[in-house]
Amino acid sequence: MRTYSLLIFTVSSLILNQKQVGIKKGGFKVLYVTVLLLCVFKLYAQNPIVPNKGLNDPHIHIFNDTAYVYASHDKSIKNDKFIMEDWWIWSSPDLVNWTKRSVLNPKNTYIGSDYSRCWATDAAYKNGKYYWYFSEGNEQTGVVVGDTPLGPWKDPLGKPLLTSDLTPTHEYDMSIFEENGDHYIFFGVWDYYVAKLNDDMISLAETPKKVIVNNTRGPYNRDGKNKDMPTDDKPFVHKYNGKYFLSWGCFYAMSDNLYGPYDYVDTIIKESSFAEGYDSPTWPNGFLQGRHGSFFEWHNQSYFIYCDISQTGNRWFRDSFISYVHYKDNGEIETMRVDGIGVGQYDANNGYIEAEDYFRADAVNKTENVMGGFSISPEETDGFVTYPNIQNINKKSNIEFQFLSQTYTEIEVREGNSNGKLLATCMFAANNTKAFKTKSFKIEDLYDGQTICLVFKSSAVEHLKINRFRFT
Repeated sequence: MRTYSLLIFTVSSLILNQKQVGIKKGGFKVLYVTVLLLCVFKLYAQNPIVPNKGLNDPHIHIFNDTAYVYASHDKSIKNDKFIMEDWWIWSSPDLVNWTKRSVLNPKNTYIGSDYSRCWATDAAYKNGKYYWYFSEGNEQTGVVVGDTPLGPWKDPLGKPLLTSDLTPTHEYDMSIFEENGDHYIFFGVWDYYVAKLNDDMISLAETPKKVIVNNTRGPYNRDGKNKDMPTDDKPFVHKYNGKYFLSWGCFYAMSDNLYGPYDYVDTIIKESSFAEGYDSPTWPNGFLQGRHGSFFEWHNQSYFIYCDISQTGNRWFRDSFISYVHYKDNGEIETMRVDGIGVGQYDANNGYIEAEDYFRADAVNKTENVMGGFSISPEETDGFVTYPNIQNINKKSNIEFQFLSQTYTEIEVREGNSNGKLLATCMFAANNTKAFKTKSFKIEDLYDGQTICLVFKSSAVEHLKINRFRFT
């Protein structure tokens, strides 16, 4: 979605043609247009999630129904090398509006002094305490503990948790994986290691084990022949539908066992991923390099948060983007979309909204469809999906669905949530061709920024699939 870019062009044209529009250089009207532009940018462009701040190496955790991003921090757009003097926490109730909440200074850790290599972090929760793990450059890993997701933080060890002589790799860029109340720490570059953490979360329960990855690829190893740099730094593990996913940037491998071995599968970013204006500039080794990030799930939706430099143009001053993640029927990850609109908001002037790109879902499935994308279908009566922050909707009077219906089915369009104001009732006739059809319905009381909720009635269970919808 490029609404804000068009506005930038329009406003720039106005400023360049001041005589035609009666705007004086340095005058109030120029200031007004600039302020208006900034406001529109906030509304319509959400990638990067916090522009021009240097927020990078992001990990998101959901604590108390709030998203917290634990991240590194590039100091300045003027950087000509990595200068990272502290670690940050930002939070959001909706993945759209972000607030800076906490800063960890290396002086307040065992490092004990100013430091310019505050590299990647991750966090975890156990037994009423929050643990924030941090990289001392590319050598060691420390940990602080707090009573809230934001601290205040104390260094319980006064020394590194992972020391530089622990394994043959470098003990940094860690990630924490939790399963059944147990936590595991992954770390390393080129070769990865894993160890279970003790219940105290600040010591290892076992000697770290090397993680085997078969048929490795990476940003420096596209053909599999670079044995010195086969993968990358920044390993991250998540689990979906019984499978373990080990990722390094946008590359990933899969396994049936947490400790591996893992088999390399693919990248989740490809040339086809990029919206206009987001494919360059990029890193020296191309758009697959430097995509440090993490997967997370919230409200039955999956996401990837990752580094990007397309908007800063500086590899040493990175932004963080979020994109939707969808899993194919064979368990692999669908190619991801990289754009400016991000997640958790929508533009009614941007054509169809893909049904699978919801913010919240209850009793609804995502499945691949014959169109080459994904559809949603209900598991139970009154299963629902919500789409918040829809812009440019106020002048629309119809909602059009692309659907597949095996019999006469019904959904309700409501405002806000499944019990909100009824805006439209949509009945779909049986479609015996087994091809997706479109149908439009009148809808009233729409306004910009509205949250739309689709509620599936009993007739839709096992009989209706929605591919996408739009407002006209």
